Amino acid sequence: MGEITVDVSGLTKKFGDFTAVDGISFTVGKGEIFGFLGPNGAGKSTTIKMLCGILQPTSGAGHVSGFDIQKENNKIRKIIGYMSQKFSLYEDLTVAENLEFFGSVYGLKGKKLAERSISAMELAGLPGQGNAPVKKLPVGFRQRLSLGAAILHDPPILFLDEPTSGVDPLMRRNFWDLIYRFAQEGKTIFVTTHYMEEAEHCDRIALIISGGIIAMDSPENLKQSLPYSVYALKTENFIGLFNLVSGWGFIHEAAIFGSDIHILCDKDFPLEKELAASLGGSWGGSYILERVNPTLEDVFVVNARKFSEF
Repeated sequence: MGEITVDVSGLTKKFGDFTAVDGISFTVGKGEIFGFLGPNGAGKSTTIKMLCGILQPTSGAGHVSGFDIQKENNKIRKIIGYMSQKFSLYEDLTVAENLEFFGSVYGLKGKKLAERSISAMELAGLPGQGNAPVKKLPVGFRQRLSLGAAILHDPPILFLDEPTSGVDPLMRRNFWDLIYRFAQEGKTIFVTTHYMEEAEHCDRIALIISGGIIAMDSPENLKQSLPYSVYALKTENFIGLFNLVSGWGFIHEAAIFGSDIHILCDKDFPLEKELAASLGGSWGGSYILERVNPTLEDVFVVNARKFSEF
């Protein structure tokens, strides 16, 4: 992994009797795109806020570029870029006024601030539009402008909390092109998402649910380590067939995947034969069964199911 830029051990955050983050541990290397994948309320944003020095942990330890997140959060804030889940710029100000404000917060001024503001507007796809009111910008451009504001001071580490939420697929792809570029420049990227396809872009991901990490590795390794074979079952009335097969004992997991049914069973299990025998005369329609590569959604469902059984 090379140089470690984020190091977390037993990190926990409680709000009264509620445990938002439950003793998680992980490291992130320099230049790595590290993702937190999980549903809303899983603890992703709370973790980022602790690492950025916005929230104090209840227990555990964490370091960002060697600085202690509990004792040196002021130093951490100077070397990171943070983009919050909710749009963080001031909508009543213009593009230039927002960049001037955030640049001054980071200690930029004069020629340096002007140069970095121009770069941020170009990155956002808004060259020469400094006088445009932010509230009139489309969502995708506002998100890119937020990213531009977060990197005005050229930080080595970026914390991006669901940065593409509410953005259309094309703008989301363009956003990830920027993330790749930053990683190639040696920046460390810590990104949270609930989009499975976004997590595929990360070098490593941690699956998080109910405040705990349930699996962590590269997307490809996670898929290859799935202990089941995965099949796609296609039929016209896929809801009816799903209701029929989901309770069978030889099927470990059945889930709706678009208009298909993803079925997980033991490796080398003769599913085609058993499916035909079990359906018998109870299913009047035709169907197609084919073996497919596992997806991150398959991985997440299997690991989440294991987690819920404890």
